[in-house]
Amino acid sequence: MPHSMDDLPPYEFAFPGPLRDKLVAAVLSGAKTSTTGLFREYEAEGEALPQVGARFAVVDSEERRVAVVEVVDVRVLPLGEVDLRHALDEGEGYASVTQWRAAHEKFWNSDQLRESLKDPEFVVDDDTLVVAERFRVVPSGE
Repeated sequence: MPHSMDDLPPYEFAFPGPLRDKLVAAVLSGAKTSTTGLFREYEAEGEALPQVGARFAVVDSEERRVAVVEVVDVRVLPLGEVDLRHALDEGEGYASVTQWRAAHEKFWNSDQLRESLKDPEFVVDDDTLVVAERFRVVPSGE
């Protein structure tokens, strides 16, 4: 098990910029304890799904490592089945799954994400598989 933040793989929220900065701040404040990614992104990048117990270094928009998180739960499910608890725990101030979904669809249907998937026609719907993760910030020294 790596002992320093520098040895851990990076944990990136969104793309570098204002959204990533907002999400990293929510992680650091303790407000954000869940995140959701597209299963398709893992496939496109040839990445394995995160495993419970895995640790990562959260990186900010300048690629600085600012915290260590440990994955505590991973679920793959259709977008239409994401529950309120998961949406609230994303720590972005959503009061409903509808609000959460609208914000995530805006990101997932963006040109930038479509470009990263190499699919200009990509659109999410109720059946789109997502990866719902829960994590905890690991106190330094643990």
